[in-house]
Amino acid sequence: MASSQQSTLISDSDVTIVGKVTTAFGIKGWVKIYSFTDPMKGILDYKNWFLKVKGQWQPYKVKEGKPQGKGIVAKFEGINDRDLALALSQVEIAVRTSDLPQLAQDEFYWSQLVGLIVVNKNGELLGKIDHLFNSGAPHDVMCVKGYEGSLDQQERLIPYVDAVIGEIDLDAGEMQVDWEADF
Repeated sequence: MASSQQSTLISDSDVTIVGKVTTAFGIKGWVKIYSFTDPMKGILDYKNWFLKVKGQWQPYKVKEGKPQGKGIVAKFEGINDRDLALALSQVEIAVRTSDLPQLAQDEFYWSQLVGLIVVNKNGELLGKIDHLFNSGAPHDVMCVKGYEGSLDQQERLIPYVDAVIGEIDLDAGEMQVDWEADF
């Protein structure tokens, strides 16, 4: 059994993180899910989930999932009580990158933007995109952190809106923004 499992090891480069388990929900093995998909319930469209348990991506079959309040709850096969569900708290959820839908030419997944260096129109290196998040506003926000060679080590929160975002060059690992260093 160990040898067949070795051949199915999934690496970080094979998957895209689409959410995380936050905690248990109820006593029958359900978990609360924080979804990074847009719309939020889009995470339920993926049938083959991988959870990063003890540093390894492991397949988990979703028996059932549904919106609950302002979030999502899900039930995995084989997770039948609260203790097993709690053991999955704060675990990342991913799907195979090959399972993601193709995007239009000017659209990007968050995972493609993380790690890009950010340069403003004055040619100043503001830092590197550490993560993105939805602030509750009608747009997403990029958290840009100082990095080797950047103007300073300041953390900047830059809105991901057309008026600010310029050219994105994934091959060069760079994003241009219309954002002053002292904003």
